[in-house]
Amino acid sequence: MSGLSSESKPKSRLWHAVNSLEETAIAVLLGLMTLVTFVNVVLRYVFNASLIWGLEVTLILFAWLVLLGISYGFKVTAHLGVDALINILPERTRKVLGLVAAAFCIAYAGLLMKGAWDYWAPFAALQPTEGRWFPLGFTEGVRDRAFYVTDQVPMLGIFRWLEDAINYGEEYEKLPRVVPYTILPVAAALILFRVIQATIGLLTGERQSLIASHEAEDAVEDAARAAKD
Repeated sequence: MSGLSSESKPKSRLWHAVNSLEETAIAVLLGLMTLVTFVNVVLRYVFNASLIWGLEVTLILFAWLVLLGISYGFKVTAHLGVDALINILPERTRKVLGLVAAAFCIAYAGLLMKGAWDYWAPFAALQPTEGRWFPLGFTEGVRDRAFYVTDQVPMLGIFRWLEDAINYGEEYEKLPRVVPYTILPVAAALILFRVIQATIGLLTGERQSLIASHEAEDAVEDAARAAKD
């Protein structure tokens, strides 16, 4: 691989901020899922009680974890793919095909970003975009869904400001759906950012592919090195 690796080159402040955000968020989500599940099991089998909102919160946290994991997978080259045919081609051809694949990924991530915003916006009392494929502005007159709430998750005091901001002063009895659904545009933006970052890495020679290749061989080599140590 030509040039310095991405880990040895100076990183921008934006790179550091996004990288820290992803890793911290993933760790926190895993910890919260484990904690809520553990507490619920103890309550159920020891005290014959349960957190009525425990399952829904765990499902929300898992959805956040999956969506953040997609963007993080692009960062660490963890997405799987089949490269048996590509690997027999010349290096230049492999790079061209990699860039073509990256272009499709960028286009898909852009569509995903538009779709995520259009779905989330009404829950935040905002307007979705016009245009079937590309945003051509914002629509008007779409009825907001800010009054939609979760099934069991109690309202948290830190989100009471949403009542005046998007719910016309009406009090929320449960956590509004806009809160857990916020991960949709956020994760879509992170995915687009990571795909663009990976594409730049392909152009500069910092990485050879968008996918993880030869992961079995790498795992065997890592195990062998660990055994020697």
